[in-house]
Amino acid sequence: MLVSANTEIKNLVSSKILINESLKKYTSFGIGGNASFYIFPKNEKDLKNILKYSNVNNIKIFFIGSGSNLLVSDNGFDGIIISLRKTFKNFIVNDKLEATIGTGVMLGNMVKILSKKSIKGLESLIGVPGTLGGALIMNAGAYGMEISNNLVSIKVIEMDGTDKIYNKKDLEFSYRFSSIPKNEIVVEANFKFELGDIDNIQDKKIEASNQRKEKQPLKFRSAGSIFKNPSSKIAAGYLIDKANLKGMRVGDAEISIKHANFIINHGKASSNEVLKLIKIIKNKVKEQFNINLKLEIKLLGFNDKELKGIEWLIG
Repeated sequence: MLVSANTEIKNLVSSKILINESLKKYTSFGIGGNASFYIFPKNEKDLKNILKYSNVNNIKIFFIGSGSNLLVSDNGFDGIIISLRKTFKNFIVNDKLEATIGTGVMLGNMVKILSKKSIKGLESLIGVPGTLGGALIMNAGAYGMEISNNLVSIKVIEMDGTDKIYNKKDLEFSYRFSSIPKNEIVVEANFKFELGDIDNIQDKKIEASNQRKEKQPLKFRSAGSIFKNPSSKIAAGYLIDKANLKGMRVGDAEISIKHANFIINHGKASSNEVLKLIKIIKNKVKEQFNINLKLEIKLLGFNDKELKGIEWLIG
């Protein structure tokens, strides 16, 4: 652990800093070892100072929002975790339906606020967990709507602490993918929306919410969909189901009976138990359908030995 950096980092910022902090309580999976540092930046200045320090001292850094799309190794993370869920909460929508929103805003709250203003375009994302920042990185979507649809530009901070603006045309967005550089942190996004019919917006929100309750194992801890759909016509869950893997269990980790593309934690699942199920799914689907499923969730803290056989799935 980076114990030697304790004093230097504490003197660097006025933010809340947790040392040797368990990551279990910061992920929807409820799995993971300790991080050397877990920092909640108070403001942009503190964030820049942390980035500069880690960059100069070659310290690993990882950004986390709500931790809803993440599997952390029980070995933990020897570096700095930066959480933005308590920061960058600014939310402004003007009369022209132009919005400037901080990436620490929870996606569900963003949808609720916009819907109340009769603004359409994102209502089907009402049940998608996570922050706006995480949603932009993975181009979160549901039922035909994607977070990038109404995007105009984003503001990022680079590892050396400098600001940078990307217009949408500068970036690539596709299914569960964005070309936003992994070593840059998105702190703000600008959108241009349109008005819709409030009743229609509400109907779509209710429909999306009901679909999730009906099809997803929401009563259990999970990281959401484990794999990306191979195409718009073939769902990963369908392939996993047809491979007769529903209900398979390793320790406290189980491939959900309700939705085959969810791995659920029955309480004390380890990261390696989940990883074993991921490898089983990957191998069975490849064997039976000759399809290589790619991970939708992010993996953190795993070593090369643990990732053997699935390295190519990541990213």
